[in-house]
Amino acid sequence: MKQEKVVKLKQNKAIAQIYDNLQRNIIGQEELVKNLIIALLAGGHVLLEGMPGLAKTKSAETLANSIQGDFKRIQFTPDLLPSDLVGTDIYLQGKSKFEFAEGPLFANIILADEINRAPAKVQSALLEAMAEKHITVGKQTYDLPELFLVIATQNPIEQEGTYNLPEAQLDRFLLHVKIDYPESADELKILEQFETPAKKSATTKVQPKDILKMQKEVSEVYLDPKLKKYIVDLIMATREPEKFDKELKGYINYGASPRATLALCQTAKALAYLEGEEYVTPYHIQNMAVNVLRHRIILSYKAEAENVIPEQIIKHLIDLVAV
Repeated sequence: MKQEKVVKLKQNKAIAQIYDNLQRNIIGQEELVKNLIIALLAGGHVLLEGMPGLAKTKSAETLANSIQGDFKRIQFTPDLLPSDLVGTDIYLQGKSKFEFAEGPLFANIILADEINRAPAKVQSALLEAMAEKHITVGKQTYDLPELFLVIATQNPIEQEGTYNLPEAQLDRFLLHVKIDYPESADELKILEQFETPAKKSATTKVQPKDILKMQKEVSEVYLDPKLKKYIVDLIMATREPEKFDKELKGYINYGASPRATLALCQTAKALAYLEGEEYVTPYHIQNMAVNVLRHRIILSYKAEAENVIPEQIIKHLIDLVAV
């Protein structure tokens, strides 16, 4: 995000507070900061992927610290059980009855740390919470908070003791953000901050009701019918790439789902709102396309054999699809 556009956020006190708190604590990760706020404004979950030590966990904790709400961190391990997430019925002998004890999912912001270490049963329990904003224990269904955001992290290099996330769950993430190493100048700032630690907590915190109000305002950002057609054309291009480039057909097994269409619309509106605009432009759509689509395109063996990655295909499609 351009710095001059960020300055416009000063007129929105709530976003400015969140942004400033993230900037103070997360150095050299401008894209990460931007996408965390976009996910919050769009009301969707985000998957953070990067090497160890790139502030994935710290960024989630800092975002949660900026909001006056409940925050829970869940360390995913292979022996985790679904009840460790959703809670369970506990028998109270004094009352001679069962009562439901809430699990850590009953919070506003959830950090699912190293999510790919959890087995399938745990993934399915989290899937229901992410998709429906409620959980089921026995015959009873319990609603989660209205403001509910899952920030999941995963390490791309470790394979032992990990489970690939099911495509159905990946599709539930609004954004899949990959984090790169910081530049040398930023790393020097990190070192200086480490040597002279100061109080980095947010002085004032944003109320959940303010976040919900902004989410409603984001949904009202104007999207021209021609740009709606452009979004659909981009998604259709992932399903029928041969119409734009015959060579692409052999690289994509499955294109993006209709959920990707909605996600691209949501995030483009959130980016426009974040930059102080009242309407969506092609720039906003193109800027969000990679993070929205990279985990929703299933590549073929041919693509993997030739080291073709989703980002290359998405950027190529952006060049091919007419606005």
